[in-house]
Amino acid sequence: MKKITALTSVFAFLALTVLGSASLSFAGGPKDGELKFPASYETFPRFLSGIQKPKHVRDLFINDTGSHSKKGETFANGSILVMEIYNAKKGADGNPVKRPDGRNAKDNLAKVYIMEKGAGWGKNAPDGLAIGDWIFSAFSAEGTPIKANYAKCRQCHLPLKDKDFVHRYDEYFNKRGH
Repeated sequence: MKKITALTSVFAFLALTVLGSASLSFAGGPKDGELKFPASYETFPRFLSGIQKPKHVRDLFINDTGSHSKKGETFANGSILVMEIYNAKKGADGNPVKRPDGRNAKDNLAKVYIMEKGAGWGKNAPDGLAIGDWIFSAFSAEGTPIKANYAKCRQCHLPLKDKDFVHRYDEYFNKRGH
């Protein structure tokens, strides 16, 4: 009987230690680079597509939670924005190949960036770089985490406070009509 009580105590201690440390590591939510890859993001509603950059073409998706937001509001906690970054197709001269409409033609998917919002997550942002409660992660085209300069992401989104720190906020809502 003493062995069973002792073993039960040891297992209880180990369980509390493991569970306690797990909850401490996620206190306040994830940090940049700790988000999970949303495997089914291609089923999300399109945010915008064909966004042109000099060497890339971007397609943006938003999950159902975020898609229910209205212009003038912030996106709800649980919103996920996904940005696919495609390399622009290059011609023999090394310059981007243009489609008939003059826009860059897409080539291969280079990487995928995620921006997700959760209550209190902004507390994990570096000093001076909080953008509400949004957190970033970057992935390869196959969904494997990759290194990224998240401070650069944050600096780019920082001026957009009145748009909930989301680029192309107005364009998205104007296209939707609300």
